[in-house]
Amino acid sequence: MSLVPGCPRCSTPVARHGSDGEYSCPEHGVVPALWRPVDASYEAFVDHLTLAGSFPTYLPWPLGPGWQVSDFAVVDGRATLIGLTGTSELDGPVDILIVAEEPGTGVGARAAGTAEPGGSVGEGPPSARVRVGPQPVPLWPMDTTYGAGEWDRSVLVGEARGRWLWLVLRPASVLLMLRDEWFLREAGGLGMSLVEVPFGPGGSSW
Repeated sequence: MSLVPGCPRCSTPVARHGSDGEYSCPEHGVVPALWRPVDASYEAFVDHLTLAGSFPTYLPWPLGPGWQVSDFAVVDGRATLIGLTGTSELDGPVDILIVAEEPGTGVGARAAGTAEPGGSVGEGPPSARVRVGPQPVPLWPMDTTYGAGEWDRSVLVGEARGRWLWLVLRPASVLLMLRDEWFLREAGGLGMSLVEVPFGPGGSSW
């Protein structure tokens, strides 16, 4: 398989723990494996979707010219992440991470460099909306002062189909791209269109 295991909550190397598909992280103890490719490629993404099963991996579709998938990750039955790189006229190079996860998995907070979502999600007017299929999903801003580099990104969180949906946008001004509602598709449902998805290096470390 073209994916390697890691911790959902941090980048510390993990070791296999027992025979039930769990791994041991020096920082977080026994954890379910987060599987991530060494290099983003179509073949590795097929492995990703196989591991994800019915758990959705959300992808803006269609991708704009010059945009590519630069990273992805999956925690079996609990979380998926996809990373996109491209450019905008206003910001130049742009990096976007989209995470869907069961509450408490930790992938979104790790990718965003923030705490887990709290009571502020859902309070006041949302900062943006996306569409997951026919469903509009409102998104609220997360406080980024929890980690380093708080001015380099915008972090939005909402709830889609009973799971957290995170968007991590770098630089922070990329938030303006969401003035027009984005349409997120489940990558596993793209069928033959999946072969049109461009893959390549780049993206932020998380």
